[in-house]
Amino acid sequence: MTHKIAILGASGYTGAELVRLIATHPTMEIAALAANSKAGQSMAQVFPHLRHLELPDLVTIEEIDFGGIDLCFCALPHATSQAVIRDLPKDLKIVDLSADFRLEDPEQYARWYGGEHAALECQAEAVYGLTEFYRDRIRTARLVAGTGCNAATGQYALRPLIAAGVIDLDEIIIDLKTGVSGAGRSLKENLLHAELSEGAHAYAAGGTHRHLAEFDQEFSKIAGRPVRVQFTPHLLPANRGIIATVYVKGEAEKVHATLEAAYADEPFLVTLPFGQHPSTRHIRGSNFCHVGVVGDRMEGRAVVIAALDNLTKGSSGQAIQNANLMLGIDETEGLMLAPVFP
Repeated sequence: MTHKIAILGASGYTGAELVRLIATHPTMEIAALAANSKAGQSMAQVFPHLRHLELPDLVTIEEIDFGGIDLCFCALPHATSQAVIRDLPKDLKIVDLSADFRLEDPEQYARWYGGEHAALECQAEAVYGLTEFYRDRIRTARLVAGTGCNAATGQYALRPLIAAGVIDLDEIIIDLKTGVSGAGRSLKENLLHAELSEGAHAYAAGGTHRHLAEFDQEFSKIAGRPVRVQFTPHLLPANRGIIATVYVKGEAEKVHATLEAAYADEPFLVTLPFGQHPSTRHIRGSNFCHVGVVGDRMEGRAVVIAALDNLTKGSSGQAIQNANLMLGIDETEGLMLAPVFP
């Protein structure tokens, strides 16, 4: 059976990544591509690396006939998905890649994203899209809200540890580095080559990054009480990849054993042997996340390191993994591509 797919926001990085992955998916067919600012152009014009594929031309969202669409990926900018998804057919399955439906509490959304939520009726049915921890709900969901890429990386390092009670919940520091594609494709002065290359810098320090809202929501839910982590992201002069170095108070061997047991049967989550360090170069272009644990020189402390590709496992690959579940397809279909190396 072939499932007809639409992608809204196909001219962005996550839209292009969706197309790249779906091109080899055995049961998905791209039936419509929308990009209002580039409507009328071909994908080959917008993304020459996709010129070998037979794809529909880009159109406006209003031009798409959703009657024959089985599932829609919404890869629009934050704060624009709400109104669009609100007006889509009520029986259409949707995977949203923006931040618009990630937070369960509308007040928290308003606090972190600076405006009232415009589609509360959709928010009420949205399922958080961290696949490995919500797959049962995702299977029956109509609307799935993809996670933030930074939030996914930190959660893969920490969720099993919080659930098992093997770390001190008041002693968590997440030091994260991310590639520039996580900031999107729009022109920004600080992302120009001369501004970004040959250096790295922290941003949103001091607890101002929006993905903290996801950490607060998810970690507190697991623990059954408020959990607040320290989190500082850094921008790297690299196109892809996220690596999070997480400092925790807990016995290193027990921390490693907990993660190893939690991810033993997960197809995309790989716990490295104790003492080995993950690297972004080993997951580039793939839907895999590598997690490693090392002991600290300070007794009773451990360092957990997680690495994933922000455009794949952190966004578009995760979206397809969720879509597979929603469509009754094997979760790994179209996603077992090996990482690109070197």
